[in-house]
Amino acid sequence: MSIQKDKWLQYRILRNRSSLAGRLPETRLLQKKALSKMLLQYRSVVLKPRDGSYGRDIVFMRRNGANAYRIQNENNGATIRGTGKVLQWLRHKKRSRGYIVQRRLHLARIRRKPFDIRIMTQRKKGAASPWTVTGSYAKVAARGYLVTNVASRTMPVIEALKLAGIGDRRLLVQAERIALSAAQRLGERYPKLRQVGFDIGIDSNRRIWIIEGNYRPDVRPFRRLQDRAMYRRILRYKK
Repeated sequence: MSIQKDKWLQYRILRNRSSLAGRLPETRLLQKKALSKMLLQYRSVVLKPRDGSYGRDIVFMRRNGANAYRIQNENNGATIRGTGKVLQWLRHKKRSRGYIVQRRLHLARIRRKPFDIRIMTQRKKGAASPWTVTGSYAKVAARGYLVTNVASRTMPVIEALKLAGIGDRRLLVQAERIALSAAQRLGERYPKLRQVGFDIGIDSNRRIWIIEGNYRPDVRPFRRLQDRAMYRRILRYKK
């Protein structure tokens, strides 16, 4: 089966494993009714293109009074009235598969900037090969941005957890176990899949969330870490 780059499909695949369902922020296909319901329930949501990558065209949206909404795309913000105008604006993006709407996670912060964790999972050739965590790093959002894809810096995960004051190595080990379970689930669906770079979020209550998995993760940030051992391990698994 060919690997499909589709955030909505991936969400449904992962949600079907009971141990992972509670680690996924509620997600729906973007329609006016679903958007209105999610905004009433959570007040703040994220709109993502189903086939998006590198954080492009992601929109943060929150209620800001009666029928008024504050939206932010990259580092640009505006206040608009009515959900219909947001949907009309998104249609001009001409995304073939459309968008999903997702509960916004209030990620832990370092110096008021949100961060998340990239956990690299890989397996060697052969569907029976076990999945392994081959690397991880923390991504801190640039000033004025809410997405960590535009990062001001990358750093070792343990350092980030300590700076944010939310945990230590034990929290990273727990996040790695969740990422491995998600990789195994996706590997069952796609037997030829050999790598997934998971974006893992940790909120202020220290709860671990699966934001999404990337089938073609960028490994260049691993080169910027002082310890290059993870980068070398990732390259060995890619062969």
